[in-house]
Amino acid sequence: MKVYKIIYLIPCVVLLLWSTSCNHTDPDTPVDPNKPDKPDLTELPAGLSSSPALPSTEKPCTLYYKAGGNFPFSGFTDELYVHIWIRNISGDVFVQSEWAVNTDKCKLAKTETENVWKLEIEPSVRAWFGADADDQMNKIGVVVRNADGSKQSADMFIELDDAADEFVPAQYEEKEAPAGIELGINYLSSTSLCLAFYDKDKNGEHYDHCFIVGDFNDWSISNDYQMKRDESKGLWWYTLEGLTEGKEYRFQYHLIKEGGEEFRTFDPYTEVTYDGSDDKWISSSTYPDMPAFPEKTGGILGAFQTNAPEYKWKYDNFKIEDKDNLVIYELLFRDFSTTHDIKGAMQHLDYLEELGINAIELMPCQEFDGNDSWGYNPRAYFALDKAYGTREMYKEFIDECHRRGIAVLMDVVYNHTTGSHPMARLYWDSANNRTAENNPWYNVTATHPFSVYHDLNHENTMVRDHIKRSLVYLLDEYHIDGFRFDLTKGFTQRQCNESNVANYDPSRIAILKDYADAIFNNNPDAVMICEHFCETREEKELGAYGMKLWRNMNNAYCQTAMGWLSDGDDLSGVWTGSSMPFGSLVSYMESHDEERTAYKALTWGNGECKTNLEVRSKRLGLNAAFTFLVPGPKMIWQFGELGYDISIEEGGRTSAKPILWNYFEDPSRKQLYNTYAQLLDFRFSNPSLFTSSATFTIEAGSGRTSRALYCTNGDKGFVLVGNFDTKNIDLTAWPPMGGVWRDVFTSETYDMPQNAERKIVFSNCAQGEFHLLVKE
Repeated sequence: MKVYKIIYLIPCVVLLLWSTSCNHTDPDTPVDPNKPDKPDLTELPAGLSSSPALPSTEKPCTLYYKAGGNFPFSGFTDELYVHIWIRNISGDVFVQSEWAVNTDKCKLAKTETENVWKLEIEPSVRAWFGADADDQMNKIGVVVRNADGSKQSADMFIELDDAADEFVPAQYEEKEAPAGIELGINYLSSTSLCLAFYDKDKNGEHYDHCFIVGDFNDWSISNDYQMKRDESKGLWWYTLEGLTEGKEYRFQYHLIKEGGEEFRTFDPYTEVTYDGSDDKWISSSTYPDMPAFPEKTGGILGAFQTNAPEYKWKYDNFKIEDKDNLVIYELLFRDFSTTHDIKGAMQHLDYLEELGINAIELMPCQEFDGNDSWGYNPRAYFALDKAYGTREMYKEFIDECHRRGIAVLMDVVYNHTTGSHPMARLYWDSANNRTAENNPWYNVTATHPFSVYHDLNHENTMVRDHIKRSLVYLLDEYHIDGFRFDLTKGFTQRQCNESNVANYDPSRIAILKDYADAIFNNNPDAVMICEHFCETREEKELGAYGMKLWRNMNNAYCQTAMGWLSDGDDLSGVWTGSSMPFGSLVSYMESHDEERTAYKALTWGNGECKTNLEVRSKRLGLNAAFTFLVPGPKMIWQFGELGYDISIEEGGRTSAKPILWNYFEDPSRKQLYNTYAQLLDFRFSNPSLFTSSATFTIEAGSGRTSRALYCTNGDKGFVLVGNFDTKNIDLTAWPPMGGVWRDVFTSETYDMPQNAERKIVFSNCAQGEFHLLVKE
């Protein structure tokens, strides 16, 4: 009988704790062979230990905890409890109580030895945890805590001798996969499907066995569920029949290597994942009817459902009318409403519609590690994160946005994944906590200097196919209107550093064009935006291909918000000019990743820019005018329209920020919102002035106290002049044609001659004041 002893391939560092030896009993005393000997408690090491040193799952044992050193509760006199579970191939299972729920079963008993507590596990480890005979039990995991859970130890583990580890895999069957089968979940009928899972490393090697486990077989490894091997395609496959139509089944792949290495993972093409560690913290209002996590497995699960209900789209004919005239609102569900989810955001769509934006860019929603995140730590590209809501809720949100004429773009993170992604875990270097050298999809060491997590190799055709399938799936299934690609500068296989990573890279260009083709071939009206920041020649080529590039203007707008006009305050970069294709740059004052202009003005502003909210708000409105009235797509970071002045670093850069809807009741902040709304209304009411056929001039260079925009198209035009100084000044406008010009904000009109000097002077204008004149 071949015994497979489990070696964990989990990408984390595990603290090894040594168990103590047992002392001897009187030879004349009858000995219960199942009862563990009692060790000398004075000789116990600090931390967790057990008697016997290697407990059998089929016998009783005693756990001991000794406080001291790095292990808390020395001299503690109140009650102590354990948060205790079993770790096996699936992850953490058989958790005995929720955190800070105090039960007698999990209460530690004080021993006669100072700072030593114990817990009796009987009649056997298996019975105490409520595990079945075939459930794997590899380690006992323990956290010692006080009664209210406010103080705790680190995670500690005791190895187990588990008879259930013994399993004899049959020889797998070599057989060609059915025609037309793709990687992932292939639905065949209302009661059957075929699963296909790729497994072939750089050296052509693969795991020796692959099984499916799930709700359909009580999560038990069995030769009846061993997958077949199609070596020509490098995949394992299995046809699963006899399913209940419309029922959701959760499942995992269980892989084994000769020598004992094995682990479970989920299907990278699953449309939903379940995680016992994360899901329990998601409220029922955010995700109703969350299924209980199965006790007999752990880690992350995929799921399938034959004949799943289809969402009935109500506004299926929506499309973006002009990709060059987008005003995008960057939104993070977590920090946008007090419920931190889709339902909460839905309650504020009136607010966004009245603001006047025509697109929302959702920060990453593809399944990420944990529940509290910006989302740039993805672990699955086809499942959307349940921390914000159900799949139907995502669709309802998008459908409702479309009803209001608002496009929905999704921020996608394809530069990297976390170690939880199945493609990372399949070939993992646990000693170095990174993808292994034989992993075909990842760069062990990133080729660029901006690496986070595990860097994907975009020259690998399987990586690109996986990503393109993901993009098309989101377009088809969720009716997404486009994407913002994170860190596209990193889509390079050229070894580079900060000084040359932005240099022209033909391979990177070809990769991005391949992704653009997948998007535009599916939906020619869809948008692809790149966070790129590379040399102009490369960005110009991408722009000419139909992509859009982020243009970061944060520093300049922070300077003008603060009232400092001699250092980096040039706003002319907001206009593409002739250096880039028209409409190819998405310019912004703020993004999720930049400091808030209002915070800088509040903290370091010049004079009243710092001390007076009304003045500060007017300067922010002036900034908005010199953003939204420049042709080309623009982006707003959420609550910039209310002068949100909490630093990006508050509580940690990516941590949750205060949600301050009370700002909307403040007169100065409400006026700023109204200014944004009026500017956007003007922009969208005069589309011809924001097209490539219009003639546009910007006078907004560094140090200028008076700045201006001029735009004409045929017999229409507008002029914008504004005071960026910190004192009152006169503003002069020079209308480019004769006729009646109207001040959009004051309704004053000015009749300009056709063939003489045309000049309008606005005297003694306060800082932050601007005048927008339109040719009637």
